[in-house]
Amino acid sequence: MIDTIKQQIKECLEKYYKEKYDIEANIIVEEPKNPAMGDIALPMFTMIKTLKKPVPEITSEAAEVIKKSFDIVEAINPTGPFINIILNKESLSSSILKAVFKEKEAFGSSNIGNGQTIVLDYSSPNIAKSFSVGHLRSTMIGNSLKLILNRCGYKTVSINYLGDWGTQFGKMITAIEHWGDIEQIKKDPINELSKLYVRINEEEKEHPELAEESREAFRKIELGEEKYVNLWKWIREESLKESEEIYKLLNVSFDSYNGEAFYNDKMDPVIEELEAKNLLVEDDGAKIVDLGEDIAPALIKRSDGGTLYITRDLAAVFWRKKEYNFSKALYVVGGEQKLHFTQLKMVLEKMGYKELADSIYHINFGLVLKDGKKMSTRKGNVVKLYDILEQAIDASYKQIEEKNPQLPNKEEIAKKVGVAAVVFNDLKNFRGFDYEFDINQMVRFDGLTGPYLQYTSVRINSILDGNTFDIENMDTKLFIKAHYFDIVRQVSAFKQIVEKASEEFSPSVIAKYLLSVAQSFNKFYSLEKINASDEKVRNTNFALAYAVRTVINEGLKLLGIDPVEKM
Repeated sequence: MIDTIKQQIKECLEKYYKEKYDIEANIIVEEPKNPAMGDIALPMFTMIKTLKKPVPEITSEAAEVIKKSFDIVEAINPTGPFINIILNKESLSSSILKAVFKEKEAFGSSNIGNGQTIVLDYSSPNIAKSFSVGHLRSTMIGNSLKLILNRCGYKTVSINYLGDWGTQFGKMITAIEHWGDIEQIKKDPINELSKLYVRINEEEKEHPELAEESREAFRKIELGEEKYVNLWKWIREESLKESEEIYKLLNVSFDSYNGEAFYNDKMDPVIEELEAKNLLVEDDGAKIVDLGEDIAPALIKRSDGGTLYITRDLAAVFWRKKEYNFSKALYVVGGEQKLHFTQLKMVLEKMGYKELADSIYHINFGLVLKDGKKMSTRKGNVVKLYDILEQAIDASYKQIEEKNPQLPNKEEIAKKVGVAAVVFNDLKNFRGFDYEFDINQMVRFDGLTGPYLQYTSVRINSILDGNTFDIENMDTKLFIKAHYFDIVRQVSAFKQIVEKASEEFSPSVIAKYLLSVAQSFNKFYSLEKINASDEKVRNTNFALAYAVRTVINEGLKLLGIDPVEKM
């Protein structure tokens, strides 16, 4: 609501300057660095330069326009080239809290995305490998972005672009042929296949001929040899079973599981178009698209006729555009793939599809580190995500048992708290940064954690439980106090925060906001008796607590985290 007032002041002054001076003004409206100066500040440097009038004359003129147009403005204090505006905190705070009470779970929703479709490509694990902590980032960043974009009115299509094709499957089959015990593999498919994958990568160092065997095995899959295709299909099915367990625990779902293999019969038209447009160049028997001196060429077809990742991605872009008519396509993929997406966009541009290329966004993210090192399936330096989630759930259960041993449904609550710990720890970090995975820190009920936010919401639940309040009968004079109005201001910003997170494709914007709101409320809790004896004070405190719980719970949901009522 405060942001709405800022926008209205901006539009009001710009209209005034257009009508009086025929000037296309661009008024900046911001918050003062020092809150004591006011609630809103307008730096008037541009108008001073444009109108060439004395500073006091310009600021007084603008102040008069604002006073006449906005009842919510209590006072205006021009200070040099700045116009500092003080809002009527009683009226404003009452309106904001009433809006939360009226809109409830819908508070903070936006319509900026109405009529637009966004496709999100995320998670996308390689089959035949354990779902590791390293997969967590793409999965949860993508899931959160989907929820945030939905909240802003966008229609979304979530795609799990499975890594179910490529030479790694030739490696897997070669490893099975050399060292695999099929009966043993069937007992524990993913663990056994992961061990074989690690082994063949080690063996290749001493026996480089294995690499050629692997390529030949994959060629047999591509050529449709029944034995190899059936083995590939079985590996894919077993991998999906494990992934579905993880997704169920994380409460993540997808609209499509069309992986790389889905596009095998859709690549030839792309290659033919590249050839027709004279974009393919032969290089040592391979087919490439030359992208200039500053960037490596895009390898479209290997010398043995095999296709590559970028060939399938080109086919996928065209198919998805036709199928979903998206306005934007987000690829939630690690920062290491920057070159790939640069090449993809450049190839599309060269093909004459600049608008399509401009609609593609690489939502990059940093690494999850283990002891300061990148986790690697090839080297076996990997932590299974399911094991980590189980550890977090177990640690949460122990804390709940210690704090509230009589709590019913402890197992179910511990599951939500443990998952929240892992998910929030990932999303609170700006996605572009690497971070060290430390389960002991993330499960704490205090500090910058998911359980801390859930616990703050639970604290408010316990305050409001069994109590009613009359939002029409508040002591609005309390909002003049800084620790009251600070919370109101933060609650008011929820919609703006959600929109900012959608525009920057950054869930951490919401995570940091929620921590700030929770910290402000817990400070408030230490200063005030919420369930006060005075009815008006009590109504005010309850309304404020209700608003805080609303934005915390709705914010957690946007991160893919379930709030809890007790813990």
